[in-house]
Amino acid sequence: MGGEEARLCRGGGRIRGGVQKGPEGGGRWSGPALGPPPRGFRWLWRQLTLVAAVARGGRKMATAAQGPLSLLWGWLWSERFWLPQNVTWADLEGPADGYGYPRGRHILSVFPLAAGIFFVRLLFERFIAKPCALHIGIEDSGPYQAQPNAILEKVFVSITKYPDKKRLEGLSKQLDWNVQKIQCWFRHRRNQDKPPTLTKFCESMWRFTFYLCIFCYGIRFLWSSPWFWDIRQCWHNYPFQPLSSGLYYYYIMELAFYWSLMFSQFTDIKRKDFLIMFVHHLVTIGLISFSYINNMVRAGTLIMCLHDVSDFLLEAAKLANYAKYQRLCDTLFVIFSAVFMVTRLGIYPFWILNTTLFESWEIIGPYASWWLLNGLLLTLQVLHVIWSYLIARIALKALIRGKVSKDDRSDVESSSEEEDVTTCTKSPCDSSSSNGANRVNGHMGGSYWAEE
Repeated sequence: MGGEEARLCRGGGRIRGGVQKGPEGGGRWSGPALGPPPRGFRWLWRQLTLVAAVARGGRKMATAAQGPLSLLWGWLWSERFWLPQNVTWADLEGPADGYGYPRGRHILSVFPLAAGIFFVRLLFERFIAKPCALHIGIEDSGPYQAQPNAILEKVFVSITKYPDKKRLEGLSKQLDWNVQKIQCWFRHRRNQDKPPTLTKFCESMWRFTFYLCIFCYGIRFLWSSPWFWDIRQCWHNYPFQPLSSGLYYYYIMELAFYWSLMFSQFTDIKRKDFLIMFVHHLVTIGLISFSYINNMVRAGTLIMCLHDVSDFLLEAAKLANYAKYQRLCDTLFVIFSAVFMVTRLGIYPFWILNTTLFESWEIIGPYASWWLLNGLLLTLQVLHVIWSYLIARIALKALIRGKVSKDDRSDVESSSEEEDVTTCTKSPCDSSSSNGANRVNGHMGGSYWAEE
């Protein structure tokens, strides 16, 4: 190559001999022309050309979609929605003590943490809760198995689990059994599908342990926090309130736990209040997430601690029930009922809702996400009223009868069917039926206390 040609190559110009346009000509540098590919590589060449064309089309589509996506992203994180007036996200990017200010990206860390909590739960139930249950005498066995009968099984699976009087009489003639014995069989068969007491004990022991630990951590953290003693401190200098490490761990751990409950409730024991609990978990996750993103974490810590104080008492009462410590169960349940009423119907509306609705309005004024958060808090209060009504009925029975006889938030089975279990044991079923049927909820005889 001559000097002039070399100079043109270095300058990005056009030379002869098949050299294509360089940067000055607006093209891309490809070196000397190579001609068509050999016959054996033509198919590969066509595929690579096709991939390149698709890639160019994908880039064009991505460029075209970039505008709407930017608008959507800007709408989701609109400062007018999340923050008070005259406050921007850039203002919360500045330096602060501890972990800075809460940011939306911190929420992403809860998902691997929720998976870790679920894994720890499996280990806890297997190596801690189950040995404890076996040590106190809870048997590793399910409810009484119904006597095998092909005809009754076909009716149970294909027609009905609750046969009426006419069908019972027909089956009685067909099998030469009396009606009471057939009723007993159907009750045993329905109870046969329920989880054993050991499973329920392990599940409750896990929740009791977590609620107790997180409550102790929360009360220890809040004891040294100024807004615990003066709740108006939740709104002073808002939203420029630094996030300490203790507050960060408390918030993220609570959020991860409720996410683990959201997923595990589809595999846990199914109860009559499944839909209410599903709504409760959604509202709780929404509250924790929203309050973290717009830095209402001080009020959020008070709400979380207030709820945890009664939750571990309920799980303790259930553990005593499964262990057949009836007097301890009744005592703990009455204590739980009193604490629940005081915290959810007293402190929560007159202390928490008062500050989020009225004191925050006075200090910082309302804005878009303020309305959403208070709407979620009011929804949570509606759930409190529903549960308080159910709990009051049970506590009243406990005070009148001297025992807790039935929780209206029981398993899928109806209360009338559960209460008829003791009648079944007096029927002419086989002699082992009393041990199985009455063991459904953890107590022998009729003085059992059912699931949450």
